[in-house]
Amino acid sequence: MDPNFDAVRDYLTGLQDRICAAIEAADGQARFDEDAWTRTPEDGSGSHAGGGRTRVLREGAVFEQAGIGFSDVSGQRLPPSASAARPELAGASWRATGVSLVFHPRNPYLPTTHANVRHFRAERDGETVAWWFGGGFDLTPFYPFDEDVEHWHRTAADLCAPYGPERYRAHKRWCDDYFFLKHRNETRGVGGLFFDDLHGDFGRDFGYLRAVGDGFLDAYLPIVGRRKDTPYGEREREFQLYRRGRYVEFNLVYDRGTLFGLQSGGRTESILMSLPPRVRWEYGYQPESDSPEARLRDYLVPRDWLGLGE
Repeated sequence: MDPNFDAVRDYLTGLQDRICAAIEAADGQARFDEDAWTRTPEDGSGSHAGGGRTRVLREGAVFEQAGIGFSDVSGQRLPPSASAARPELAGASWRATGVSLVFHPRNPYLPTTHANVRHFRAERDGETVAWWFGGGFDLTPFYPFDEDVEHWHRTAADLCAPYGPERYRAHKRWCDDYFFLKHRNETRGVGGLFFDDLHGDFGRDFGYLRAVGDGFLDAYLPIVGRRKDTPYGEREREFQLYRRGRYVEFNLVYDRGTLFGLQSGGRTESILMSLPPRVRWEYGYQPESDSPEARLRDYLVPRDWLGLGE
């Protein structure tokens, strides 16, 4: 199957629509507002170099903020973060499309989640010189439940199964490694899947991208159903806001997508849509020994959740 950018784009716009409908149904109160935008190219020509649609749901019954963006953008030169990693692409024009989401629930017992699926293509003199897929999904609980984490990873392993026995292990390990806050010596959450630069066979790799994109709701919605009505108080809310600070730290310090978007002249509001609407930091915070808050620390290290061997 030849690299077909438009087929990927059509799938991604449909995926955004389906996830929005499912999250609105799960919330039961708020709806997504859409902000359609266009990109101005680097050459100052005034023509459009793609665009996207950013959708944000605010102050819902379940979600304090849920953001999901679709973009299809292009440029004549890669930003420094990308060209340094792939010097063979120097001087190539590029086009990238993707869907990225971050959902910040209101209830501290319901985890924050992130997912992303994307496709990239580079051309020189009218010919494709590189293409690849990337993406994944990960889960960031504040008060973790083994049942939820095991379901999350079982869903990930099942969608990986048609792509070989090592696919889940490899992309689970990649997720653990990528979403790691070195300055805190902890993972961002309990992981999931992460992959990049997938470019073996277009048809098969596109199939995997669709499996990851479609599998997100299967992984997350059952957790929403179990935890959205769990009673909580000010203590749990304050801990949730404190732990959200780690999310901000990762996205602004380490996340390659944030860096690529800002360096390539992307739309700042859409790029930073992932940040939580409310967050706090506290100097020298230490949870009480043997408290539910202290228990989280044991989950912020890579773990073989399904007993499959690392």
